[in-house]
Amino acid sequence: MRRNWAARLRHVVIDGLRAVVLENERLRVTVVPDKGGDVVEFLHKPTDTDFVWISPHGLRHPRDHLQGAADDVAQFVDHYEGGWQEIFPSGGAPSEYKGARLAQHGEVAGLPWSCEVVADCEEEVAIRLGVRTRRLPYRMEKVFRLRSGTAALEIEGMATNESPVTLHAMWGQHIVYGRPFLRPGARIRLPEGVQVVPHPTAINPAGRRVRAGGPWVWPRVPAAQGGETDLSMVPEPGSPSDIVYLTGFDEGWYEISGDIGMRVEWDASLLPYLWMWQELGASTGYPWWGRVYTVGLEPFSSMPTDGLAAAVANGTALVLDPYETKVLRMRAEVLP
Repeated sequence: MRRNWAARLRHVVIDGLRAVVLENERLRVTVVPDKGGDVVEFLHKPTDTDFVWISPHGLRHPRDHLQGAADDVAQFVDHYEGGWQEIFPSGGAPSEYKGARLAQHGEVAGLPWSCEVVADCEEEVAIRLGVRTRRLPYRMEKVFRLRSGTAALEIEGMATNESPVTLHAMWGQHIVYGRPFLRPGARIRLPEGVQVVPHPTAINPAGRRVRAGGPWVWPRVPAAQGGETDLSMVPEPGSPSDIVYLTGFDEGWYEISGDIGMRVEWDASLLPYLWMWQELGASTGYPWWGRVYTVGLEPFSSMPTDGLAAAVANGTALVLDPYETKVLRMRAEVLP
């Protein structure tokens, strides 16, 4: 008999894509193995609050949208539904590494992953997803685990170099927040001593929030137009789009909260950066068209958002020795 109490899971199909719903008394989390293992729902049931942002065009099956000009950016963006993606082995703009051309945000977010159930009892449910990259010799796995009575999703990810060659990679968690949870005045809290490194150039012709240069000390930083801006407070719609890189974490964690909050914890020795992406409605051209109000708080191994070659050049790329496996443990918990 299928349980409808305590920890449980269901296999479903959403817009032609295989999905798995992990649920307990407090949370409902929907994962889409057929599209990158994306998390497309993170619902706190007592308050009916879904933390993930879903883009205006929603979830699309990549196989059903093959028309249009070839474009290494559009390959990701045209099928980007929001939510939470695994980013590997490159982050940000298209890049070339050892002769392999890598599109926007690498490979794994656009690939179908295998999926198997590894725990299914009243106390906990868990699934293991797996995928091999196509252009570099990597294998990735991740386990999503939800325990009865908790408001926390636990994740264990593994990246393995399956070749006899030493390789580089960027590894990130593309987590974005949106309405109705996200609103002006929501607060972001980080450990003491974190520094803010602005992206060298504005990401939108309309301008930026943070002055170039730095590093600055979180949360009050020089504003692009003079004075200061407080990065710990989510601004009003229409504020300039921007991206900054946060670093100096002794412990990897952040909290973002309004009426309710989320705390994300991760291994900062493996992912020492937190990318803070703000798209607040100021971008009126492709691909956002002024319709987006979202903040991304994305733990990352490397910076900037210019692709793997740039991370190798500045020394922030991960190094995986022949046949080495790196393990990432994370936890995302709803705060009362």
